Amino acid sequence: MDILKVKTPRGLELAGAMFGNKTADTVLIMVTGICSNIFQNELLYSTGELLSKNGIAVIIAHAHDAFSCFAYTDFLTGKQRHSGVFKAEFDMVYEDVEAYVNYAKNEIGFKNVILAGHSLGSNKIINYLGTTPDDYVDYFIISSPVDIMHWWKVMPNVDKCFAMAEKWVQEGRGNDILPFLFGGFSPMTANTVLGFYNADNLKNCPVLSKDGETNSLFKMKPRGSFIIGSKDSVTGDSPKSFMETLNSWTKNSKQNQVIEIEGGSHIFYGKHEIYAKTVLDCVKKYLKTSVESLK
Repeated sequence: MDILKVKTPRGLELAGAMFGNKTADTVLIMVTGICSNIFQNELLYSTGELLSKNGIAVIIAHAHDAFSCFAYTDFLTGKQRHSGVFKAEFDMVYEDVEAYVNYAKNEIGFKNVILAGHSLGSNKIINYLGTTPDDYVDYFIISSPVDIMHWWKVMPNVDKCFAMAEKWVQEGRGNDILPFLFGGFSPMTANTVLGFYNADNLKNCPVLSKDGETNSLFKMKPRGSFIIGSKDSVTGDSPKSFMETLNSWTKNSKQNQVIEIEGGSHIFYGKHEIYAKTVLDCVKKYLKTSVESLK
């Protein structure tokens, strides 16, 4: 595994990770979820290891919110910037994903680019694919996406965080970190909590809440796969139906596939190898179909 440095237009240098060879024909770019990175999420490592052993390069695309506290280099100022999910810029999601796609396509020159996401990373790639004018991505893999406004209702501490965040921002304390973990898993400043709540660019999976938009899903150009665990607690009583509904909102729904991993949770705990094998199978199926279509 190698560490990558990917620059964004706003000057931040994102710290990604790469498995495999840059001379491979195909790369899978995996956009991580909130506060999820290669060092603490075995799902990402297992996927990178398995695909690279099968001749497919993998870039783990840590976005601006992948670390609860991380020092990024700001090339516009020449200084270090402490950021991460406690002080994230959710309105810059498109720019972060675009930076990795452009890096893979234009700087390295991969022939086939597959864009994948896990958890909130899936919402991020939906936003990118539904917005970009470029045709760099050949296939997508969406796994464990989040209906954000439903998520706000089921995660612990969320209402308490939101109420305090509003109060602190009104008092001019927006950059202060709240005294308890947002959702039970991450520190956040008051400004970040409100920014997350108002992140309309990520409210693109409104299956349960009905609060959001589906136009981004419809505008996605490539075909792809949807992967979900049968015990994903974030997607309601029927995770597979959740994913089937998302697929129904895409223009290529008949060409896409929905895959349920039996017993899989939101983070596929204890089933990382099965998840990685499922992703590998999706990539192989796409590549086989792509070659056959050229005959």
